[in-house]
Amino acid sequence: MDARIETKTIQTDRLLVSYLTAGVPEGEPLLLIHGNASANLFWDDTIAALCDQYRLYAPDMRGYGASEALPIDATRGLRDWSDDLHSFIRALDLPTPVHLAGWSLGGGIAMQFAIDHPQEVRSLILIAPMSPYGFGGTKDIAGTPCYSSFSGSGGGAANSELVKRIAAKDMGNESPSSPRNVMNQLYFKPPFQVGPEQEDRYVSAILSTRTGEDFYPGAFEYVNDWPGVAPGTTGITNAISPKYVNLSGIVQMEPKCPILWIRGADDAIVSDQSLADFGTLGKLGHVPGWPGEDEYPPQPMVSQIRDVLEQYQRAGGSYQEIVMENVGHAPHIEKAEEFIALIRKTVRA
Repeated sequence: MDARIETKTIQTDRLLVSYLTAGVPEGEPLLLIHGNASANLFWDDTIAALCDQYRLYAPDMRGYGASEALPIDATRGLRDWSDDLHSFIRALDLPTPVHLAGWSLGGGIAMQFAIDHPQEVRSLILIAPMSPYGFGGTKDIAGTPCYSSFSGSGGGAANSELVKRIAAKDMGNESPSSPRNVMNQLYFKPPFQVGPEQEDRYVSAILSTRTGEDFYPGAFEYVNDWPGVAPGTTGITNAISPKYVNLSGIVQMEPKCPILWIRGADDAIVSDQSLADFGTLGKLGHVPGWPGEDEYPPQPMVSQIRDVLEQYQRAGGSYQEIVMENVGHAPHIEKAEEFIALIRKTVRA
């Protein structure tokens, strides 16, 4: 890791937070929020590239990395993380409003924070963000659930073999579900790969994800609705279920900050045909008993994001969508130079 980046901890009024930081004292504060099955180490190159101009802070969010392992109440949606982020900003005594950049789940956390604390956000950068209507189990751009049980979302929707291998701290590549292979096949668009040392660091970050019913993936229930699993009330994957999260309230946010949405054209995770969504997997024949396109189509995740952001714009806000070609789920890593240029253009004093 770049020698200019420091690893620090701070006790907030909610939890002990481990974070990476670097930058110039007079720079604009920019907070970087990582995604699911990752940690702040996925930001190390971003921090190194921007520390000449900004003050950067990248916390390990609850359930990840070296931050205190406190359980996640999924019934609050993303609010445990939003509240943690607010307490982190307060503990650091950062001047607000701040710039927030969130990747994947982190994009959802950033949106929730903006809903909860609109006066404290100067700009919002959403990098391959989750849909405002959560992950799994919805069938149209309005986020209508396929079934009232919200089946196909939550703790039972996670790749159980990946969870086992994270818990076992598997650094190898023997299984298709090893964290290393999942990262290289789904986080990035093949054949993109980072260098061996960086890859090991990223895999270690994935392995820092806490597992179990309070963390990843969380509890779940068996139901009669296809595909047979529905959300429980605890843990990470349940917190992003549409049963508990709805970020469309950002449309009413006041004051409205500018939003930059950056996504990869070939994102396999957040997509209208996501390879991590039961609707897509059923349609492809990978999960038996699929009830069909009318009843359980692939979740139109990108279309849902765009629809909410267009509503935001019609309500007086502004947003820009940037699509990076030949990029998967990690634009800030796969096209780092282009990403850094966008940040420098967007985040200004």
